[in-house]
Amino acid sequence: MEVILLERIEKLGTIGDVVKVKNGYARNFLLPRGKALRANESNRKVFEANREKIEATNAERRSGAEAEAQKVDGAKIQLIRQASNVGQLYGSVSARDLAEALDAAGYKVAKNQIVLDRPIKAIGVQDVKIALHPEVSVTITVNVARSPEEAELQAQGKDVMAEMFEKDVAGFTEEFDPNAEPGEIARDADEAPAAEAAPAEASEEKAGEA
Repeated sequence: MEVILLERIEKLGTIGDVVKVKNGYARNFLLPRGKALRANESNRKVFEANREKIEATNAERRSGAEAEAQKVDGAKIQLIRQASNVGQLYGSVSARDLAEALDAAGYKVAKNQIVLDRPIKAIGVQDVKIALHPEVSVTITVNVARSPEEAELQAQGKDVMAEMFEKDVAGFTEEFDPNAEPGEIARDADEAPAAEAAPAEASEEKAGEA
């Protein structure tokens, strides 16, 4: 289906562009949300007659978004969640969760302005894009941790999960026998003397018999 864009759509075009899109994308997203018109002769005339008004409205919205962007850009939010020992969350962090956290921090961002390809399902720090307007976007930092102390470590750039793994590995030591043949299992210290003593005891018994 061909449509006339009423606003800039990333990777598609800008106001007034006539582009071809999949029917489902047009019917389920572009048309019902007022982002485009079907590209027929009647709508072309309507668009051209209202082009100046459409562009002026867009410019006004963009100006407001740019002002808000100065407040939101670079914002850091912290979310404390329960997670397993390997850092996987018991649940996930969604766009709604981020919108609520931003609102609590004093930032007015709608859920549909948060560009989150998939829910966050592990602890860590990551950047999330906020699209305040089709032509204005900013980035915030989201710090998901199991405790405020852990969040602080992550904010300092430390990989909490990597450090935990290193501690686990450091606490594990493998017994080493320098006299063992390649592929031979190391013997316990208590076993070695007993095994070596057996031939000596046998020799003493033979000497007694003689």
